[in-house]
Amino acid sequence: MLGRMQLWLVALVIGAAGLWLTIGGAWLIGLGGTLAYLPAGLACIASAVLLMRRSKIGAMLYFALLIALAVWAWAEVGADFWLLLPRLVGPCVLGLWLATPWMWRQLDGSEAQAPVATGLRVVAGVALPLLIVAALLATRSDDAVPSAPLAQAAIGGDVHDWPVVGRSAGGTRYSPAAQITSENVAQLEPVWSYRTGDLPENFPNSRSAQMFEATPIKVGDTLYLCSPRNIVIALDAATGRERWRHDPRVDSTGVPMLICRGVTYYEAAAGAAESCPRRILVATVDARMIALDAGTGKRCPSFGENGEISLRTGLGDIPAGYYYVTSPPTMIGNVAVVGGLVLDNMAIDEPSGVVRGFDAITGRLLWAWDAGAVEAKGGNAAQQFVRGSPNAWSLFSVDPALGLVYIPTGNSTPDHFGGHRNALIDRYSAAVVALDGTNGRLRWAFQTVRHDLWDYDVASQPVLFDMPMGNTTVPALLQPTKQGEIFLLDRRTGKPLAPVGERAVPAGTIPGERYAPTQPSLTGGLSFMPPPLVEADMWGITPIDQLWCRIQFRRLKYQGPFTPIGTEPTLVFPGNNGIVNWGSVAVDEARQLMIVNSSYMPLVAHLIPRKKAPQGQQIVLKGNAAISPMTGAPYAVQTERPFTSFLGVPCNAPPWGKLSAVDLKTQKLLWQRPLGTTRDHAPLGVPVPGVFNQGGSVVTAGGVIFVAATLDNYLRAFDLASGKELWKGRLPAGGQATPMTYVSREDGRQYVVIASGGHQFMKTRIGDYVMAFALPKK
Repeated sequence: MLGRMQLWLVALVIGAAGLWLTIGGAWLIGLGGTLAYLPAGLACIASAVLLMRRSKIGAMLYFALLIALAVWAWAEVGADFWLLLPRLVGPCVLGLWLATPWMWRQLDGSEAQAPVATGLRVVAGVALPLLIVAALLATRSDDAVPSAPLAQAAIGGDVHDWPVVGRSAGGTRYSPAAQITSENVAQLEPVWSYRTGDLPENFPNSRSAQMFEATPIKVGDTLYLCSPRNIVIALDAATGRERWRHDPRVDSTGVPMLICRGVTYYEAAAGAAESCPRRILVATVDARMIALDAGTGKRCPSFGENGEISLRTGLGDIPAGYYYVTSPPTMIGNVAVVGGLVLDNMAIDEPSGVVRGFDAITGRLLWAWDAGAVEAKGGNAAQQFVRGSPNAWSLFSVDPALGLVYIPTGNSTPDHFGGHRNALIDRYSAAVVALDGTNGRLRWAFQTVRHDLWDYDVASQPVLFDMPMGNTTVPALLQPTKQGEIFLLDRRTGKPLAPVGERAVPAGTIPGERYAPTQPSLTGGLSFMPPPLVEADMWGITPIDQLWCRIQFRRLKYQGPFTPIGTEPTLVFPGNNGIVNWGSVAVDEARQLMIVNSSYMPLVAHLIPRKKAPQGQQIVLKGNAAISPMTGAPYAVQTERPFTSFLGVPCNAPPWGKLSAVDLKTQKLLWQRPLGTTRDHAPLGVPVPGVFNQGGSVVTAGGVIFVAATLDNYLRAFDLASGKELWKGRLPAGGQATPMTYVSREDGRQYVVIASGGHQFMKTRIGDYVMAFALPKK
């Protein structure tokens, strides 16, 4: 009786699956999709009916379907493990169950079968599915590219300090420290941890999401860092013991994201400052800049009033949460340069995205560069800045020899409608601009997206390095972008050092909008833009949800990269989180290698005509979607991220995150690996490799790459030569931050330190930890 009930259960599962495959398959055909699902569904229904009648023909029909599925899947996607997985493994599991002896005995006439028939049944029912699964495992691909031998790095420079967030003024995130190597990194162990106390439960009245994205800096024997609420903390670099802390008690009213990516160290020339010659600067989420004595944490009285200045001056009306600062000021000489984040998609009339330079001793405004001004050449404290002009919220870079500060810019608000933007507003949006550090005057600009309607603001810090070309060395700049293009420019002029072509892009049909006919385009190793998605790229756990993703893909408006967002649901790939975000890239300055951690997660968006949009000026949550008001524009916008099936599984196939190395001399890819796993998010901890990530990497002279950033709670070490994962250290919370490394002057050990506090939007574990790892003491 029990066996017969199992047979009925298998038949019901096959029949239910067949019913959906038949209905969904017919729907997909009507949308212009593949023909395969409809006949598969009909075969499942026929098999289920026969099995309910206890006919062994039903089992043989299902086994024949497995063979047909294997042939079709192989023809559609080849030997790609992760694309074959949802097509075959679920059906094979049912086939294995159906082929078990206790199931087979329930079928009429099975007990009287000849030995030959029994053998055929075993081959068809058991061996075939096992062979399919074995083939899947044997052909599993990790997108690896064979590596070249690693050149020896010239070990030079100061291994003890990490004086700015990107380690160098040019943001290379390269350390000449070489105590930790690919041979001994597997011995790393946690040596100290520190807890900031900045946790959501300690602030029960706060409604802001929290992200601990800080990279500590190290000067002398002290680490300096900030918590999401801009609490500045000084730690002993060898022990993690707290030396001082300063809580600015920020007002986070209306601020959607509590983020502080780091602090800035400044040391005045001898005699230039009566007090606080060594100071820490921090910019806050309530738009202040504060100067603290680096030795004591007390406020510097010479800086503004009571050690702080307001960054709201000249910005006019600022609704709560519409303007705040997430990145540290950037020093060039005695000028502290700071931008600000203007909240996306809220209104046309939002505060200016002006970039300003302040005297690091007095806090006096020295200059202002407003991308929306008629003459964007600097300014003074008296002017009112252009409302809605492009902002600059990420990390900046500096070339002290050229006297230039390099600014990655965002867009004029709102992001997804630009019919109101004039040529002045458009000319410096989604660009990297070079400003004179003494007066803020524009030297050059390079635009990465024309008339950006996708929120492809330049989120990554520009990375500066000196590049050998022929018989000379050229001062170069790498500008990573959300769309996956990494532009290589001469940082003196902004002229491309790698060819930049033009990509024709489709135009939209929104009345009152205009569309750029082409966009800048790269090819080769400096482009991480994926090929356009096709139906065969759709993913899922089983054929059931994969079919759903195929149907949704066919229903969505999608014309490849830069598909204009319309009033119908539109697939945006890459999505506005981008392929490379604020973590930027790392550059091994000695070996001329670039390390890139990238993400691939599309989203669905559409514009809502004003009459149909929710009333009010707040973001409205709607299931997995958010509706942003875009007040003053004729449309609101609804975004849904990521593009998933009804099971919540991404519809695009893994890997969703990768780590890559590029030889900058040849501009060719050396290797590429999936980065991270779904261990901490997937049901039962299934570790699908390659996940969405935010944060940056560090590369060392010892030939090791350190990166966390992923959805699972690990700090990882990779071999620079091959990309092989050499070590991973478990973190107590999400590691959505960039690590740093240094050699302690006190004990001579090389430490690797990372903020482990999680990211509420990524749903990683929230914490308040600073973790340090080192090799065992000798």
